Amino acid sequence: MKRLVNQRPSRGAALLLAALPFIVLFALYLQASAERHLENPEDRLLPGISQLVAGVNQVAFEEDRRTGEVILWVDTLASLERLAWGVGVSALFGIVFGTLAGMLPLARAPLSPFVSVLSLVPPMAILPILFIVFGLDELSKIVLIVLGVAPFIIRDIQSRVLEIPVEQLVKAQSLGMSSWQIALRVVLPQVTPRLVDSVRLSLGSAWIFLISAEAIAAEQGLGYRIFLVRRYMAMDVILPYVAWITLLAFVMDRLLAWGNRRAFGWLYTGRKAEEGA
Repeated sequence: MKRLVNQRPSRGAALLLAALPFIVLFALYLQASAERHLENPEDRLLPGISQLVAGVNQVAFEEDRRTGEVILWVDTLASLERLAWGVGVSALFGIVFGTLAGMLPLARAPLSPFVSVLSLVPPMAILPILFIVFGLDELSKIVLIVLGVAPFIIRDIQSRVLEIPVEQLVKAQSLGMSSWQIALRVVLPQVTPRLVDSVRLSLGSAWIFLISAEAIAAEQGLGYRIFLVRRYMAMDVILPYVAWITLLAFVMDRLLAWGNRRAFGWLYTGRKAEEGA
């Protein structure tokens, strides 16, 4: 008898199992919505399908009467720009300081404790300080994302560098490579795909920090819009916005995973060989 730990679903079964939780959740929502509307046809807490469709049409296809813009796309562009800057700067800090801390004991001695402590500081607790220091414009929101994400990436990259076999570094030195050459030709090629994985893992946190900052101080953005319409209990707008944010995060994650596989196929080949063994 084949053990359960060795059984794998077929491709079709895997897709069905992946979709099952979403189908169940959607069915439960429809049931709860129908029950609430039987008691109160004007209920707005759990809007029905027709209300959700009307809400999507209002924010995604109709121009705003006040600004003449389609607000969903304006909010999306504003949020994605902030997110790109925040995650991009965090990734840059991560690869630079993580590599330094992992390669050089003299750099690891001051950097590692500082980053460890910094990673324990709740970014949302210092958000008012960021607004005071950097103002209410874009910079404070980007700094919040960097403070929340960069320490995690730095620590992850540092640990990945430390996992590189010592034999590779010794061999590189025996061939006459300098520390700079070792970093460029031995370390970076191995940790770059891990950097992409770290960015993927930090996307959820980056979105949380972005939405929180936009909710407090912004004039455009997905988080700003959600907290603007909540006072009217406009769940027909809030739920589509939440679904849109989730979809954006999912697409970003899949694109990063796809690009990583295409650029660093050797890493995934090795993983498949280990799984097969």
